[in-house]
Amino acid sequence: MNTWIAIGVTVLGCYAVKLAGLLVPADALERPLVRRLAALVPVALLAALTAQQTFADGRALVLDARAAGLVAAAVALVLRAPFLLVVAAAVVVTAGVRAVGG
Repeated sequence: MNTWIAIGVTVLGCYAVKLAGLLVPADALERPLVRRLAALVPVALLAALTAQQTFADGRALVLDARAAGLVAAAVALVLRAPFLLVVAAAVVVTAGVRAVGG
């Protein structure tokens, strides 16, 4: 029963957030600060998610094969590689480091 309560609360919360977004006046969304924040927030959230998934393991910070894959992806991005090559480089390096025992 607790699961259904959590699902119901989540559904109501998502609906409330969506409704709040629709109720914001249009002129408030046209302000330069709001436009800048709307452009930067997704990038910041994605960077935070990447860092959390790469360097966290439960409650501890770790430095393992995932970090090597992230570095490989960053190098590929700096070299302006296509996106699929960036992902492939990260996968190959991560798998290689894990296979070696890192």
